Amino acid sequence: GTDLHGPIIKQKNSNRSPAIIIHNKLTMASFADAARFLLLTAVGIAGNPSTADAASASPVSGWRSDLDWAALNSKLSSSASLIDTSYDDYTGECFPEFSVPIMSRTNHALIDQPSGMCLPWLYLGWEMSWPRPSENGHLNQTADQALQDLLINPPTDVESWLADPTNPSLNLPSKVLFPSIASDVVAAVNFAKENGLEISVKNSGHSYQGASSKKNTLLLNMNRYTHYAPTGITDCDASILGSTVTEDLSNQPCLLSLAKNKSSLIRVGGGENFDKVYRAVIAANEEEGYKYHVVGGAAGTVSPMGWSWQGGLGGTTGGRLYGFGVDQVVQLEMVLPNGAHVKFGPTEWEDASAEGFTVPRTKVVSGVCRSNPDEHDEEKWIWGRCPEDFDIDFNDLYFAVRGGGGGTWGVVTSVFLQLHDYLPFSPYFFNRFPSPTEECSAIAPQFAEFKAKYMSAPSLLNVTKEHSLACGSPDDLAFLICIGEEDVMQAWARFLDLNNSTDPAKVACLFKLAQENNEGVMESPKGWAELIMLLNTNDRFPGKVPDAPTPSPIGNLLAYVLVPQSWLDESEENIKTVLEHATNPPYYAFGGAAASGSDQANSLSQAHRNAAFMASFNDDNDYFWGNLFPQMFDVSDKTKFPPVFGSNHAGPFTSGPLKEDWTKPCPPEWTFEERREKCISFQE
Repeated sequence: GTDLHGPIIKQKNSNRSPAIIIHNKLTMASFADAARFLLLTAVGIAGNPSTADAASASPVSGWRSDLDWAALNSKLSSSASLIDTSYDDYTGECFPEFSVPIMSRTNHALIDQPSGMCLPWLYLGWEMSWPRPSENGHLNQTADQALQDLLINPPTDVESWLADPTNPSLNLPSKVLFPSIASDVVAAVNFAKENGLEISVKNSGHSYQGASSKKNTLLLNMNRYTHYAPTGITDCDASILGSTVTEDLSNQPCLLSLAKNKSSLIRVGGGENFDKVYRAVIAANEEEGYKYHVVGGAAGTVSPMGWSWQGGLGGTTGGRLYGFGVDQVVQLEMVLPNGAHVKFGPTEWEDASAEGFTVPRTKVVSGVCRSNPDEHDEEKWIWGRCPEDFDIDFNDLYFAVRGGGGGTWGVVTSVFLQLHDYLPFSPYFFNRFPSPTEECSAIAPQFAEFKAKYMSAPSLLNVTKEHSLACGSPDDLAFLICIGEEDVMQAWARFLDLNNSTDPAKVACLFKLAQENNEGVMESPKGWAELIMLLNTNDRFPGKVPDAPTPSPIGNLLAYVLVPQSWLDESEENIKTVLEHATNPPYYAFGGAAASGSDQANSLSQAHRNAAFMASFNDDNDYFWGNLFPQMFDVSDKTKFPPVFGSNHAGPFTSGPLKEDWTKPCPPEWTFEERREKCISFQE
């Protein structure tokens, strides 16, 4: 839970429609409901909840025709677009991609559809990613029933559920606005506030929980928003060190960057995903001679605007060297629930190296408001002190946004992200090149153990901590991605030798994709984005950074556990225990700068900072809660449930154990209403 120091936004002595008062001194009991409200209403625009609920559950053309939509339209820029949406748009524009052969599917084909409603997992168009009809959001139905419908034994009724435009479980927005500039967002937020509407916010929709889609809302699809990344890289002039932060915060990003011993930044717009960010960095590197590196997600269609605010795992882009996504943020620009267009970032900091941190500790966060929010021309924007009646606590807001979830505290319109110095890129593949073999498949468990030790217990392999932290990996056994100096091949050979296997064929199961190993076969990639573009066999969107996984009916339904490094350090056997019971390969984006790269002013849980890796135990719930959980986490204080789950990759059915007995999983035969009442929530 997030325990801030008071309300972030308050209205003082104002006759205007009040913004929602966001009190974040939340109890654990209230946090689940509060988080659900804030996430699904996106920017937290309150008003009368019954207004939206009274509307038809099925989005139809002319939704809320009683409102003066022409008034909103009149305030939008000429390049913005406000449209009615319908179930027919979802089926007509989105369904066809899911009939394409799976290896040819891509979210790139869904993002730019005219309605802006498409989602990378088809069933996200229904509440809880479950199309079975329900009048109350599945509260009276069970998790067992959901798993049967979705995974184990899908009924023949599924097709009729999907084809029914009156299905009460449909969870699609009723009207979509494509903003192109910040003034469009300001106009939409003010209109929603004045008319008691809920807002949902979307970039690419890459959320397993469907956080960007909700029925009876005005959806802000940011995909057509101003793209800053192609020209957004800034090289900071070291001569400004020691300067005072300007009143409009224009030099704040570079001053903070230089204080971190970094010299470059990139500005990213609220509608840009990592495909656009990576291609901007690649273009600059090709022009200037490979000097920039950016920490980002593993898929091109993931966006910094969702990824960063939940943590942001950089398992393929040096996250263990440079920190999580939240740690890359230098300055934020947002439209808040009260309609204020603000930008803010740290303006006072102090050295924290004595405590083991690699970045300064943030002491003060300052912000400014735009005094001419209706101005469309960015060159004419005027930034200055915020009106007193806004009373925005920028320290708390900066804390909340970075780790508190995307689309929750406001609409992010742009962000300055830290760039790092380019280092050599070394991708390794297990049992992939030149092609998979039975001999290599037979030693896959040994490679999984080697990988876990190289990442989380390098001393067992005589590997230095520095070489270990150079490498990371997504939850795919085949990949091991390194940036900078490492000794993976030597360590792999030593590991096999220690296990009485010196067969050169087994050593060769691990292949380094480098020029010296594949002369004349393919070029050696310079980074993660270049690598997956090189390996991509889908030629439908040439030149774009591919996405993974490809679109499918359902995504992750549950969540991953943050396995503590301290527990692994207790015994070498603990690594083997995790690998034996985990249902998928661990996600290695933790350790090193994931702990030391924090500015100590963000809301990402300490469990993220202390984790060795993230792993799933979905198929072994009884064993996990009854055996592993009490060993891994401190459960001595029964009034304070420890943080367990990683928020990235979490699905809609995730639940903690019973409130009355933390060693017992939440029974899947209970209804979701019972589970909400008697089990620890995912948010808690």
